[in-house]
Amino acid sequence: MPDKAKIAVFISGSGTNMAALLYASRMADAAYEIVLVASNNPEAGGLSLAQAEGIETFSLPHKGMSRADHDSAMEQAVKDAGAEYIVLAGYMRILGAEFVDRWAGRMLNIHPSLLPKYKGLDTHARAIAAGDKFGGVSVHIVTPELDDGEILGQLKVAIQPGDTPEALASRVLFAEHQLYSRTLNDYVSRERDPAYLLDKVRQLALALPETHERESHGSPGWRAGSEKSGKYFAYFNDQHHGSEHIALLVKTGSMDELLGLVEAQPHAYFKPAYYGASGWIGIILNRSGVDWDHVSDWLERSWRSVAPKSATKLIDAADEF
Repeated sequence: MPDKAKIAVFISGSGTNMAALLYASRMADAAYEIVLVASNNPEAGGLSLAQAEGIETFSLPHKGMSRADHDSAMEQAVKDAGAEYIVLAGYMRILGAEFVDRWAGRMLNIHPSLLPKYKGLDTHARAIAAGDKFGGVSVHIVTPELDDGEILGQLKVAIQPGDTPEALASRVLFAEHQLYSRTLNDYVSRERDPAYLLDKVRQLALALPETHERESHGSPGWRAGSEKSGKYFAYFNDQHHGSEHIALLVKTGSMDELLGLVEAQPHAYFKPAYYGASGWIGIILNRSGVDWDHVSDWLERSWRSVAPKSATKLIDAADEF
C-alpha cells in the first residue's frame, strides 16, 4: 500500500473540521494521515482533542510577533512533523504571501460560501440579504489573494424562509464536515493516479523544443528530433514488468550514476527491467513529496543527451533571458 500523504492542520478554535478530517483519516480507504495540529491560540479546544487522539500539536500566540516571524515558526513546526500539505480548518489568521507561495498547490482552505461569491467574513448574512436560494461551502487551494484559489469542491445548502445567519451556519457546518475530508482525500490521491501523473509528465516533456510523443511497447514515450528520425529520451512506465512503481524512465550518464542513485535514494529511484541495463533510471512518481522541478530537470537532461544541436541552442538561448 502506498504511503499516506502527511497533513498538518492549522486551527484557531474548537477544531470541528479538524476532528472530521482526523476521524475520516482513520477509514480504511483514506489516502492521508494527520501528523500535526497547530494553532495561533494555545487555548484552542481542538488542541486537546488532537492530543487525546495521539496527534502531535504545536501552539504559538501571534500577539507581539511580526507576521513573518509567526509564519516562520508555524512553518518550522510543519517541517519538523514531516507534513507535505497544510490544511486550514478555522485558522483565523491571514498567512503571508511568501509562506503561501512556498506551499503553492499544497495548502487547502475551507470557506463557508459558494465561491466566488462572498469572500471574506459574514458570508451567511450576505447570502441571506442577497435573497440567494442557497448558501454553501467551498474547498479551495490557498493563494496570496483571499479566498481566490482554484475551487476543488463545493456543497450547496438550502436557505430556508426566515433563516438567520446562525441557523444557516449550523447547517453549513454539517456540509463542511462531509466535504472537506472527501475533497482532501481526492486531492492527495490524484498524485498517485496514473492518468494525473501521465498528464504532468506529458506537459513537461512536450514543453521541450522539437519533442513529440510516440507509444513504445504499449507505453507513452517522448522523442527529440523529427517524427522520422527522432530519438527517445523518456518513457512513462505504469507498473510494467511486475513493478509496483508508476515511474518516469530517463537516461543517466553512466551505470555507476544509476546504481549510486538507487542505493542512496531507493524511495525515489529504481533500476527498471530491460531499460536499466542500458543506463535508464526509473524516477518513482506514485509516492509522497515528488519534486516536479526535479523531474523537469531530469527530463531536460535526458532530452539534451539525444536532441539535435539546433534544438539545444533554442533552449540555451531561452535560458539566457
